[in-house]
Amino acid sequence: MTAHPPPAFGKFFLPGPTDVHPDVLAAMLRPMIGHRSSRMEELLAGMAPRLQALCRTRRTVLVGTTSATGFMEMAVRNGVRHRALAVVNGAFSERFAKLVVATGKECIRLDVPLGAAVEPDMLRDALKRNPPVDAVTVVHSETSTGVLQDVAALASVVHEFDDVLVLVDAVTSLAGSPVEPDRWGLDFAFTGSQKALALPPGLALGVASERMLQRARALPGRGLYFDLVSFEQASAKFQPTNTPAVPLLYALEQQLERIEREGGVEARWRRHDAMRQRAERWARERGIEYLPCEGRRSWTVSCLRLPEGRSAKELLGALKQQGWVIGAGYGALKESTIRVGHMGDHTVAALDELLSLVEAQLA
Repeated sequence: MTAHPPPAFGKFFLPGPTDVHPDVLAAMLRPMIGHRSSRMEELLAGMAPRLQALCRTRRTVLVGTTSATGFMEMAVRNGVRHRALAVVNGAFSERFAKLVVATGKECIRLDVPLGAAVEPDMLRDALKRNPPVDAVTVVHSETSTGVLQDVAALASVVHEFDDVLVLVDAVTSLAGSPVEPDRWGLDFAFTGSQKALALPPGLALGVASERMLQRARALPGRGLYFDLVSFEQASAKFQPTNTPAVPLLYALEQQLERIEREGGVEARWRRHDAMRQRAERWARERGIEYLPCEGRRSWTVSCLRLPEGRSAKELLGALKQQGWVIGAGYGALKESTIRVGHMGDHTVAALDELLSLVEAQLA
């Protein structure tokens, strides 16, 4: 069998999992430690303040060995009594809605077309005209369409209604654009390791409000693995709830140190915003249409419509032959759009190189 050299770092622009820096990969080679050892406690305690800075919270940041969908299930099992309103504008907000139903709860949907965002007045109207709900589920940055919703404004609307929690998927926004759980009043916000954090897949981070914890304590049927109360109690003692993926924790520790050296999460936001602006300028100058409207575009994923007659499959194949990877559109948009995941540890310079290659292929 022919051995293939590893691809060069900085050419993998999939909208998740994204490229992982060699220093982060190297950190995973450290020896194992016991998950109930003092070394594990030191590891988790050492990361705690950096995680709070990353997630812009004074609350405990939960770390779990699971995909982000696991913490999405945690949100529903611990935050919804009987009924939730799901804001649906793409594949991952659709998943949130399906999870509500899968856990035996009633789901009221607020659907908008692919590429659109739900605006505050639409949410207010839906909450007024439907039966009372326990929670609202919303995806901040919808990976399938590149839409960035105004979660701060949507949360403000939810707060107008009594005892309704705000459950937020921040999977492709946290660490790549502003996410403020405390300031915006989010009751549960979660992310996955493989997106703007630029870690291997397999970890989820979450922040729960006191309102969310009170709701969880009173709810039966929370399950075991995703029991928020157990997670919060263990995390307060710098202990994992179950045996964690130790190498991924080593990678997280290394990446938190790298984020600190970059200048903290705000510096990381600025780099992602610069990549978004560069992609927007490139598209505008070449007459390439964005799927989302201006002002509602993700800082981490650009979803672009291909010119008539051009195939996403052919474009992706040509780029792959040159050692570069981007994403096709998602679902119904598979052939008509491409998605560029300019997130994690990517730079404007690398994005420029990629966009030049895309332009050459389209020409």
